[in-house]
Amino acid sequence: MATEDSGNSDWLTRSRAALWHPCTQMKHLERVPPLPIARGEGPWLVDFDGRRYLDAISSWWVNLFGHANPRINAAIVDQMCRIEHVMLAGCTHAPVVELSERLAGLTGLGHAFYGSDGASATEIALKMSFQFWRNVGQPAKTGFVSLEYGYHGETLGALSVTDVALFKDTYAPLLRPTHQVISPDWRRAEDGESAESYALRAAASLEDFLAECADTTAAVILEPLVQGAAGMAMYHPVYLACARESCDRHRVHLIADEIAVGFGRTGTLFACEQADIRPDFLCLSKGITGGYLPLSCVLTTDAVFAAFYDDATARGFLHSHSYTGNALACRAALAVLDLFEQDEVLAVNRHKAVRFTQLLAPIAAHPRVRHFRHTGMIWAFDVEQAPAGFSVDFHRRALERGLFIRPIGASVYFMPPYVIGEAEMAHMAKVTLELLDTL
Repeated sequence: MATEDSGNSDWLTRSRAALWHPCTQMKHLERVPPLPIARGEGPWLVDFDGRRYLDAISSWWVNLFGHANPRINAAIVDQMCRIEHVMLAGCTHAPVVELSERLAGLTGLGHAFYGSDGASATEIALKMSFQFWRNVGQPAKTGFVSLEYGYHGETLGALSVTDVALFKDTYAPLLRPTHQVISPDWRRAEDGESAESYALRAAASLEDFLAECADTTAAVILEPLVQGAAGMAMYHPVYLACARESCDRHRVHLIADEIAVGFGRTGTLFACEQADIRPDFLCLSKGITGGYLPLSCVLTTDAVFAAFYDDATARGFLHSHSYTGNALACRAALAVLDLFEQDEVLAVNRHKAVRFTQLLAPIAAHPRVRHFRHTGMIWAFDVEQAPAGFSVDFHRRALERGLFIRPIGASVYFMPPYVIGEAEMAHMAKVTLELLDTL
């Protein structure tokens, strides 16, 4: 039997024989095999042959404070010696209570409901909104509105409000119909139109729809400030403020999907803070445990909670999974919040973002680059006239230079762990510029 000391080739062979990788056409792995990872060190991944790769995308946007972070490690080990998991239906435990209290204090939303991943959080929010209107005597409000090119997960409910054809079209017969309004993505602005002006124009289309269809609409769901799967599409915070006003005016819930953008990715702890709004539902996952353990959370208002509070069991929110509120995951999340507080992470990140943007200036000025953009600790740009197979080829060539990065179509983005230093930032910028020069 192979051990962890075995080289890359042995693990690749075994992986191909035993594993079905997510979001992957397995036949393509014959040409571009997966990267076998033996361990992680801060912002670096290390394979079984000892080669190092800078994790420029935080391992699918989940890792905040580096791999094998000693403080998160210590918190999990301590919790393992207390209680690793207990069912949350009929029991409770200290980490889940403390995490819920702290998230409520940070967001102004209480009564946290836990899931395992981002798509689960979306499902929970959609179901809660649907049942809220049923419980308060407005059962006709069953529809959902989302943004063009939005992504909210790949379970059936989440996929119904997702607008990415590659994921959605195959399963269309299984999905319920939803409505999409134009995205506020500033790349779609007309010549001379500012990001703010375009966001206001997009918000007007949402208002027009709700003015006509509010009686049958339960909620609007959106990714605040950055639409990840749309190629890190970024937009002005005024759209969020307008969406909140429209939802209030027409008595429709606002669901903020901060699964990817929460926990400092946009420069504030939560993206909605930049528009000074509070959603009716806030969906969190990915960075919530620093990339350690699967956990998601939906926070909602007291008014929503009150609509379910009743003697009748059927009026309760009858949704669960066996590992709801897992103690180890909650303890990791508490360690993440401690790091934010004790290390003044948001302030430090603001300084890092300035420096990294300076290092990326030659890329922004590159003749093949369009729409260079930046929000908080996320940077992205589009490659003009990207050749066929661009994203796969760019990823492969970056690996050869010690950089782990995965473009979305013709959009290249950086979403590094917050522990990244200037030397690693410079490496990221240097390799990316070399790859652009050799297209």
